[in-house]
Amino acid sequence: MSETIHPTTSQKFRLPSIWSVGAVVIALPIAVPMLAIVSTLFDEQSEVWAHLRETVLFEYVLNTVWLLICVGVIVSLVGIACAWLVATKDFLGRKFLIWALILPFAAPAYVVAYAYADLFAYGSPLAELSQQMFGVLPSIRSLPGAALVLGFTLYPYVYLFAYNAFAEQGKPLMEAASALGASGKRSFARVALPHARPAIAGGVALALMETAADFGVVDFFGVPTLTNGIFRTWYAQGEHQAAMQLAGWLFAIVVILVVLEQLARRGSHANPVSRNTAAAREKLVGWRSGLAFVVCALPVLLGLLVPGAVLLGHAIETGDPQLSGTGGAFFDYVGNSLMVGSIAALIAVACAIWLTYSTRLLRGRNTLLRYSIRTATLGYAIPGMVLAVGLIGPLTSFDRWLAEVLAEQFDVRTGLILTGSAAVLIFVYVARFLAVAFNSCEGGMAQIHPNYDHAARSLGAGPFRLLREIHLPIMTPAALTSMLLVFVDVIKELPATLILRPFNFETLATRAYRLASDERIAEASTAALLIVLLGLIPAGLAAWQNFGQRKS
Repeated sequence: MSETIHPTTSQKFRLPSIWSVGAVVIALPIAVPMLAIVSTLFDEQSEVWAHLRETVLFEYVLNTVWLLICVGVIVSLVGIACAWLVATKDFLGRKFLIWALILPFAAPAYVVAYAYADLFAYGSPLAELSQQMFGVLPSIRSLPGAALVLGFTLYPYVYLFAYNAFAEQGKPLMEAASALGASGKRSFARVALPHARPAIAGGVALALMETAADFGVVDFFGVPTLTNGIFRTWYAQGEHQAAMQLAGWLFAIVVILVVLEQLARRGSHANPVSRNTAAAREKLVGWRSGLAFVVCALPVLLGLLVPGAVLLGHAIETGDPQLSGTGGAFFDYVGNSLMVGSIAALIAVACAIWLTYSTRLLRGRNTLLRYSIRTATLGYAIPGMVLAVGLIGPLTSFDRWLAEVLAEQFDVRTGLILTGSAAVLIFVYVARFLAVAFNSCEGGMAQIHPNYDHAARSLGAGPFRLLREIHLPIMTPAALTSMLLVFVDVIKELPATLILRPFNFETLATRAYRLASDERIAEASTAALLIVLLGLIPAGLAAWQNFGQRKS
C-alpha cells in the first residue's frame, strides 16, 4: 500500500525571495503617491474643492484637453512628415537632418518658451515687423502659442518611432504595393502609415504625457491648465487637499492616455513579406529637394536653433548677475543641480539593475515581481507634479510618526526629518525617471547570453557573485548610458523641484523659472542655456544610437 505524502508547511507556502521583496520596496516610490492621489477622489468634498469645481475645474480640464489635442496634431504632422522624407527620399542636406531632427530633445519646453516670449515681446523687432506687415501683434502667450512650443520640442518622439518603422520595413511593403498598381501617395496612406501606426501611437503617447506634465510653458504663457491649477491651489491658496484632488483629475487624464495608446497598438502589424530591408530612397531634385529640406529643417530651426540663438545672445550680452557676483551663488545652483542629479541617477540605475537582474533570475514567472516592475516603471507616465503632491501627505504622516517614536523611546527631539529635505526631492526624481534607467539596463542585460549564467553556476557562483563579476562588467556601457539619461532628465525637471525643494534651495531649472517669471529673461538665459547644453548630450547619444551605428 502506497504511503500518502502530505506537503510540508514549507512546500505549501513559499516565502517571497529577496529579489521579489527588493522589487516591492523599489516600487513604493510610485505606489505611495499614486494611492494617495486616487484616495482623494473618494474624500469628502470640502468647501474649497466645491468652489474650484464650480468655478475653474471645467476650464482647467478643457484647456488641458485642447492643449493635448493641438500638441498631438502638431507632433504627428511634423514627426511623420520628417520621418517619411528622411527615410524614403534622398535630398539636399538629408544626412545632416536625419540626426539634427532629434536635437530639439535637448531644449526643455519651458526654456524654449522663454526665448519665444522674448522674441514676440511688445516692442521687439519681430513684433514691430508683424505689426507693420500684417497689422496685428502676435500673441505667443496663449494656448496656441503653448501648443506650438510644446509641439516643436516634443515631435522627436514621433519622429524617432516613425523613422524606425518606415526605414526598417519600408522597402518590401512599398514594393508589394507598387506591384499591385498603387501610386506613391496611396501606398503611403494605405500601406506604410497603417503599418507604422503602433510605433507612431507610442511616440504620440509619450509626447502627450510630457504635455500633460508640463508646468513651465503653461504657467509662463498664462494658460490655465490642471498643472497650473494644482500649483496655484497648493502655493497661492495653501489648500493641499484641493490640490491633490485636482492632481487626481490630471492622473485620470494620464491613465486615459495610457489606455488609448494601448488600444492604438492592438492588432498584428508584422511585416507580411517577412523581409526587413531599408526603404529604397527616391532621389529628389530641383524644387522638390529644396522643399523637402525646408520641411525637415524648419522643426530644427524653430525647436532649437532660434531659441538657442536668442538665449546665447542674452547670455553673452547680459547673463545671470550672480555669475560674476562675489558670492558665487550661481555656482551653488549648478552644484545643487549636479548633486541631486548625480545621486538620483545612481539610485535609479541601482534600482534598475536590481529589477532587470531579478527578472532574469526568476524568468518573469514571479507574479509579485512582475507587478512590482510594472508599478515601478509607471512613473515616467505620471507627471512630476502629481508625484510630488501625492507624496507630501503620506511623507508628512510618516515623518510625524517617526518624530514621536524618537521622542518617546529615545527622548530625541528631531522635528520633521524628511519633509522639506533634498532626500524627498531625490525620492521623487527616482520615482519619475526609474523607467528611463530600467529600459536602458534591460537592453544591456538582454545582450548577455544565458550560457554565462549556466557556466558560472556550474562553478558554484551564487546570484550576487554572478551579478558582481559577470553581469555588471558586461552591462557597464548600458548602465552609464542610463545614468546619463536620468541625470539630464533630473536637471531639466521643474514642477516637482518647485514643490519639494528645501527652503532656499535653487537648481538651474528653478533659477531660470524664477528670473523668467519676473520677466528677467535676459538674466535667466545663462541657466536656461546651460540646461540646453547639458540636454544636447543625451540628444546626441540618441542620434548616434539610432543613426550612427547603422547605415542610414
